[in-house]
Amino acid sequence: MADPLPVNTQITDAVTQTNVKVVAEAPAQAIAMLYQVSSHSTGLSLQNAVHSQQALNQISNAVVSKAATLIMAIGEKP
Repeated sequence: MADPLPVNTQITDAVTQTNVKVVAEAPAQAIAMLYQVSSHSTGLSLQNAVHSQQALNQISNAVVSKAATLIMAIGEKP
């Protein structure tokens, strides 16, 4: 039995070319997304490192100040 509504070959070619284009671009899109995620996570890790360094600097300032106070108080009489 013949197909009652034949599809134009130009339509099937257009759909096929669109599908091929999407499939061909998928690896490039995946690599681009991977690069973006990798860059973002690297940036976040650097931000965390800077924050930790600043927090340790604040703690070290307090420790040095307290140590200097204790050293200077060694010769004092109670």
